[in-house]
Amino acid sequence: MDQYTGGIEHATMHLLYTRFWTKAMRDLGLVDFDEPMVRLSNQGIILGPDGEKMSKSRGNVVNPQDFVDRYGSDALRCFLMFIGPWSEGGPWDGRGIEGVARFLRRALSLVTDGDPSTAEADPNELPRRTNRMVKKVTEDLEAFRFNTAIAALMEHANYLLAIRGEVGDEAWRDALRTFVLALAPLAPHHAEEMWARLGLPYSVHEQPWPGYDEGLIREEQVTLVVQVNGKVRDRIEAPADVSEEIAKDLALASARVRPHVEGKEIRKSIYVPGRLVNLVVG
Repeated sequence: MDQYTGGIEHATMHLLYTRFWTKAMRDLGLVDFDEPMVRLSNQGIILGPDGEKMSKSRGNVVNPQDFVDRYGSDALRCFLMFIGPWSEGGPWDGRGIEGVARFLRRALSLVTDGDPSTAEADPNELPRRTNRMVKKVTEDLEAFRFNTAIAALMEHANYLLAIRGEVGDEAWRDALRTFVLALAPLAPHHAEEMWARLGLPYSVHEQPWPGYDEGLIREEQVTLVVQVNGKVRDRIEAPADVSEEIAKDLALASARVRPHVEGKEIRKSIYVPGRLVNLVVG
């Protein structure tokens, strides 16, 4: 088995039995491996509203069907993943599901005649932001960071709503297609409906996962903070992949920095890529 997921309470039940049988079959020469799973990931536990483990005796059990009936299964599914890190779980608070439900309504409005957004955004950022979203969701799904994957989709949905009507039809359709594909593992029913509304062939869950271009994700320019002995003296623009040597030369060329270093020995420089150059002089 490539991946085993389960609660920590399985360690002395399912997992113990599975490992015992695997090792017994290994000793009998029936299999040539020692462990039944390549990777083990333990999920957190969703606690009751009182912070205790749900049980009928405590009277803190939440009926999920009540929330499915009101918000739909996708909203409940996403909310359970959004509560916190998957490996930690957390207490149930039904009030928080409304925010996830609003996100899904906004997402669906991308392929319907929803209300336009009043937010401002740069439509020229669409390729970079789309690639950044796909990379983030891809990496988070692989690492079981479902809460931050949903957060990335929320951010991207807001951006798409802000630029609707400001990009060409083909670019817009490609952006929506990519967004729906990234949404599909987390909100399968909404993604399927959005896919159908886009007139794309059934089913979204049978499509290849979208790729991303690292070259489009990197910022073209960054702002470097320049310090002299720990004090900020200037902020300069530089290419995102600027080397330490060039960053230091740019800092020394700054008219605001030169008076603080002229005639002094530069004992060392500290460079934080894409963020900071600190010149230590004496």
